[in-house]
Amino acid sequence: MTSKPKGAAIGAGLGAGVVLIGIPVAIGALGFTGAGITAGSIAAKMMSAAAIANGGGVAAGSTVAVLQSIGAAGLSLGAKIGLTSLLGSFGAAIGAQLSKGDPPGQGF
Repeated sequence: MTSKPKGAAIGAGLGAGVVLIGIPVAIGALGFTGAGITAGSIAAKMMSAAAIANGGGVAAGSTVAVLQSIGAAGLSLGAKIGLTSLLGSFGAAIGAQLSKGDPPGQGF
């Protein structure tokens, strides 16, 4: 395998890994978990600010609600497919560029 396709494959794999592993881990680290929002976490602070802004409740569909849904149930299949396609393609393009020795953004 030449360096450009090899770099593209590595970049695509990294992009997919970010979606399938990195995003759920990061959301959990913020405090959005399957057991609910972790006390004292960034998620708790976000929920408090959202509740104050909305008169005591967190609006359905808000950032806090969506992140808690992902923390509790994970990403939906559609979200996994869409994000993997997007970040996998982006990673492949960056990997191919880097394997040529060009800095990112050059030579496209």
